[in-house]
Amino acid sequence: MTQQYKIPVSVLVVIHTVDLQVLLLERADRAGFWQSVTGSLDPHEVSPAQTAQREVFEETGLDAAAFELRNWHKQNQYEIYQHWRGRYAPGVTHNTEHVFSLRLPAPQPVTIAPREHLQYVWLPWREAADKVFSWSNAEAIRELAVSAS
Repeated sequence: MTQQYKIPVSVLVVIHTVDLQVLLLERADRAGFWQSVTGSLDPHEVSPAQTAQREVFEETGLDAAAFELRNWHKQNQYEIYQHWRGRYAPGVTHNTEHVFSLRLPAPQPVTIAPREHLQYVWLPWREAADKVFSWSNAEAIRELAVSAS
């Protein structure tokens, strides 16, 4: 059996409420690392939007089609952390991330995937931006607040 490597194209989905409370998830493989919904494209997926919908459901149990999923048409490229490079084909060092947001009317209870996350929290956008470990995640949360004003 050949190893299935991750595709170095991913999505970042900032889930937020109308009043800019942001959902954060704590990674199971790195306790203390908080983030929005993220995930790599699967080989059968034809678009980042399809990946965003799948990842939102897998990581939170929320149906993105029931809310306002917005493609920002923004991409970030970043170096993959060394400790995660083994998931990618040899020589792959960078990932392209497509940014989305999902607007909900109010905080919703979510069902986390225990293999992926330890817990979740809803925070005001400033606190959420300060808590996430990824620069691109923090930037997206701050941009969300600017676009809402």
